[in-house]
Parts: sequence; structure tokens; C-alpha cells
Amino acid sequence: MLKKFALIAAVAALSVQNVYAGMDGAKKWVNDEFQPSALSKSEQLKEMEWFINASKPFKGMEINVLSETIPTHEYESKTLTKAFEDITGIKVNHQLLGEGEVVQAVQTQMQTKRNLYDAYINDSDLIGTHSRLQLAVNLSDWMAGEGKDVTNPSLDVDDFVGKSFTTGPDGKLYQLPDQQFANLYWFRKDWFDRPELQKKFKEMYGYDLGVPVNWSAYEDIAEFFSVHVKEIDGVKVFGHMDYGKRAPDLGWRMTDAWLSMAGAGSKGLPNGIPVDEWGIRMEKGSCNPVGASVSRGGAANGPAAVYAIRKWNEWLREYAPPGAASYDFYQSLPALSQGNVAQQIFWYTAFTASMVAPKSEGNNTVDDNGKPLWRMAPSPHGPYWVEGQKLGYQDAGSWTLFKSTPVDRRKAAWLYAQFVVSKTVDVKKSHVGLTFIRESTINHDSFTERAPKLGGLVEFYRSPDRVMWSPTGVNVPDYPKLAQIWWQQIGDVNSGAFTPQQAMDRLAEEMDLVMGRMQKADEKANTYGGCGPRLNPETDPKEWLSKPGSPKAKLENEKPKGETISYDELVKRWKK
Repeated sequence: MLKKFALIAAVAALSVQNVYAGMDGAKKWVNDEFQPSALSKSEQLKEMEWFINASKPFKGMEINVLSETIPTHEYESKTLTKAFEDITGIKVNHQLLGEGEVVQAVQTQMQTKRNLYDAYINDSDLIGTHSRLQLAVNLSDWMAGEGKDVTNPSLDVDDFVGKSFTTGPDGKLYQLPDQQFANLYWFRKDWFDRPELQKKFKEMYGYDLGVPVNWSAYEDIAEFFSVHVKEIDGVKVFGHMDYGKRAPDLGWRMTDAWLSMAGAGSKGLPNGIPVDEWGIRMEKGSCNPVGASVSRGGAANGPAAVYAIRKWNEWLREYAPPGAASYDFYQSLPALSQGNVAQQIFWYTAFTASMVAPKSEGNNTVDDNGKPLWRMAPSPHGPYWVEGQKLGYQDAGSWTLFKSTPVDRRKAAWLYAQFVVSKTVDVKKSHVGLTFIRESTINHDSFTERAPKLGGLVEFYRSPDRVMWSPTGVNVPDYPKLAQIWWQQIGDVNSGAFTPQQAMDRLAEEMDLVMGRMQKADEKANTYGGCGPRLNPETDPKEWLSKPGSPKAKLENEKPKGETISYDELVKRWKK
């Protein structure tokens, strides 16, 4: 019997040895996988040695984390979990689901306080929620206190370009960015450069065919390709691409970017102060939202927001390919690779990797040498936009820990989170997913070399313009509750059941009703830490529209003259 137990112990020890290779494993991964890096190999090994020592109390543990399905997280799930286990002895089940399912899981764990996952890569759009509900771990205090023994001394939080997105009104960090991508303008530079098209466009519209600076130019270009050019090299072409399927991602499309591009909010970065891109008002220095309706000082149903929704619906129906109105987010963006669309106002840089796939894989937007025929550029802005406002959305999927997770499991998950964003790993991970989070990675020499094949991605992230793209901010008191209202109202515009004004009036009213319930819960039980909504009394909307700033009064002319800039001039501006 003793021999039997000795044999079992020996087999178990051998199994652990095979899985947990420590420094030998670290050397193998550093040499074979984690190149290039912002660190030298000796610095990488020093960082890995810290992970090995910090992980010893958790060796043999198995933890579960959740994120949405994008290439960056696929790399983490398939490759970095193996590396982490090999180096630390901690097994990670990194599950991938759709964005809506991730939000639902986060909401369920917050509501039930049951530990469904040990950590989440959860969009920083929930920063207003996490900082108010106090169910997520305050990382600033965690790293200095209970989690200090498992916090990497070389984490370098200041190197993260999105840390302002994950900081609450209290100045504390609640989430740690893992991947980041912006919504930008996308266009077929090879078509825009054709002399015959340039000549024809200028004759028709009176200015140069180029990167649109405003929505007037975008609309002219959309009309030009869809109505007047119609066909290029034997292929029927369209001047616009978008989506309109009645689904949650239709709502995110609006809260993420559409209203901010139109100019509905106030000046102020990373989000408008006092009115953000959702149209929610929260006065400077306060943590209490006071309303979304114009009658309460918000802008969700103001002229700029209504204009934005009207243009979205018009362009989708008049200039996009047939069927686009029934596409969802995941169907519309990859459709560009078919090669029949001239431009897209709302395009995520997360799709760069698939858009530089070789021609042999069915990508019709690269040349025979694999160089993109397209470029990305800043989003054009609507007539209500003014200098000093944000210009679009930047997704910042960020590591989030919950207090409902047992401390030992939380510590093990925090080690994994830091591992996949570490300087040892990040440059290589960014080459795979092209979702930059670190300044040291963006400026790495390897991306200078690769930049010509990435269609402007590197130039954009190195430019001062980058700060004008930001996620949902702190004005939104409970993202899961409020976000679900949007897509249903916007879907009613797409179906023709409501006009844009009717839909936005109903949306603003429902947002105020939900925030009213939050206010009662906060006043009764301190549910939102005293930072829940405190709705303004309703007044005549004209009172708010007559004041400077947002909400903004209706413009007499919502289509000023189109304005464009050449792509070469744009890049020069970025490099100054």
C-alpha cells in the first residue's frame, strides 16, 4: 500500500514538473514567443522571476476568467494561458463570449454577489458603474494594500495610454486596460487617388476629393460613389457602409460614437463636461447625474442627437449596400474586405488585422504585395461639433476584479491579468491583435517598421489626435441598465415605427425614469455610494437650449460646405 501511494506521489510530482517549468519555462517563452519586446531579454527574465515567486502560494490552482471574442483575447486564451501555466503553475481557463454575454455575466455577478468568474476583461464603459456601486475592487487601494504582494513592481501604470478611461470620479483606478481600439474613418485611398474621380468630384461638388473633415463632405462622397460613380473595374460600388439590425450592438453603436461625432455633447476630454456623448448631464465637480432629457439639462433628445440619428438612418438606406440595414456589428465591418465600399464613417481599428489579410484569403482591399489599398483617418464631425469635444469612441477592454471573488482566487487572477499586459509580453501581443495599450509598445521600433502595412494605425496612435477618442465616461451611473434602452429605440427608427425625434424623446424619457429609480435606491440605501442620479426638475426645453453649450439649439443650416484634407497632409500633421 505504501509503495502504491509513493508511486502516485511520484506521478503527481512528475505531472506538476511537466506543467510548471518555472525559469526554464520562462526562458523558453521569452526566446521563442515573447519577441520583440520593450524589455531586453535579461529584463524580461527578471520580470518573469518575479511572477514565479509571487505565484508560489497559488501553484496548482485553477482559475476562470472571461472576455469578449476578438483576436487579442483569442491569443491570450490559446497561447498566453499556456505560457502562464508553464511559468507559474497556475492554470487559467480563459473563456471567450460575445460582448453582450460578457456584460450580462458581469451584471449577474454584481447583482447576486456570486463568484461566476475570478476576473473579467470588461469594457471601461462601466467605469461610472464600478466606481459608484463599489462592487468592483478599487485597484489603487488594492495594489497598495491587500494585493501589494501580488502587484508587479514593474507594472508601470503610467505607461498605459487608457488609464484615464478607467479612473473613477474619486481619482481611483478601478480597471486595468488590456486592449484598446478606436472607431475611425476608413476609405479606399486607391480610389480616392484616381485622377478621373478627383476631377469629376471637384466638378460636381466644388472641392477636392479627400479625407472628409465634416459630415457634409462624408455625405457628398457617399452620394458621389453610390449615385454617380456606381461601378469601378467592373464592380458595383457603394459610398457608405453601416448596420441597422435590431440588436444590442445597434445601441452601442450610438452610445459609443455616433452622437459624439455629430457634436451632441459638451467640450471636455475624455468626455464632455457637463454633458457627455450619451446626453447625460453631470455638473463639473459633482458625481450625481441630473438628467438625459433636454427638459432637465441633458441632450439625449436635443437637436444634435436627433440630427445624428436622422443622418444614420438616411445614409444607411440611400448609400449602403442592399441588406446593410439588417446587418449587425459583426457582419458589417468584415464586409469591407469584399472591396465594393468606398468609405465607412464608423470603423473599428480592431479589424485592422483581418483587413491586412492576404489577397489569397479573399481580402480584396490589399494589393498583390499585401499592402493595404485603404487607409484609416480621424472621424469626420457633424455641424454641432466644436473644437475641444471628443470625436469618437475608443474601446478599452480592461481587467476588472470583484469583491465577491475569494481573495486567493482574486490574487491568482490578478497575477494572470498583469502577466498578459506586462512589458515582457505586450509588444508581441500587440503585433497579434493590434490593440495598443502601452506607450512603450506604440513607440517600439518594430511598429515603425510595420507601419506601412497597417494603413495608418501606428501613425494615429502616435498622434496627438488620439486623446479625442474615448470610451463611455463617468456620467453614466449604471451602464448595463441604461445601455439596454438604446437599441430598442434606434431599432424603431430603422423599422420606420418612429421618427428620429420620437425615438429620442422616448429614449431620453426612459433614461430619466431609470435614473429616477436609481436616485430612490441611492437615497434609501446608499446603493450608488451617494453618487447616484439627482434629477433636475423638468422645465421648458427652450430654457436650456437658449443657454451656451450643450444641449445645443437647432442650427438653421445643418449642412455647411463640405471640407476635406489630403491624406498626406493629415499624416504630416500627425507627425508634427
